[in-house]
Amino acid sequence: MKPDGKLRAIVVAGMILGLPDSAHAFDLAGAWATSADQCGKVFARKGRANQVTFTNFSGIYGGGFIAESDRLRGKFENCKIKSRKDDGKDLNIIVSCASGIMVSNVQFFLKVVDDDTITREFPGVEGMQVSYHRCKL
Repeated sequence: MKPDGKLRAIVVAGMILGLPDSAHAFDLAGAWATSADQCGKVFARKGRANQVTFTNFSGIYGGGFIAESDRLRGKFENCKIKSRKDDGKDLNIIVSCASGIMVSNVQFFLKVVDDDTITREFPGVEGMQVSYHRCKL
């Protein structure tokens, strides 16, 4: 490798390793409930695979959602993530959801509070937001 090629490789490696933490995508995977105290009443592990699912009366305890690599699941919805814009603190996710007989696109605006807390905002509705807490199951 030529000397200028080595220098270029070192500079590129330094740029990649020196990226700020905010450039990393937020890990949304997991079970999220509206109240951290109610996780055991909203979610349960079932089956041989010990898969996280909703309890029968999860809505009574605030509800929530389950995030997977390419899906968001609610008690009655199954949504496929179509696009995701993530700067580490703000997530803008567009999903295609199927609930029984209907398919619709939904946009989620999420703000990261910390690793285990996010807030969903509803643009156009002043002061409307819902907080979710990651459940440790």
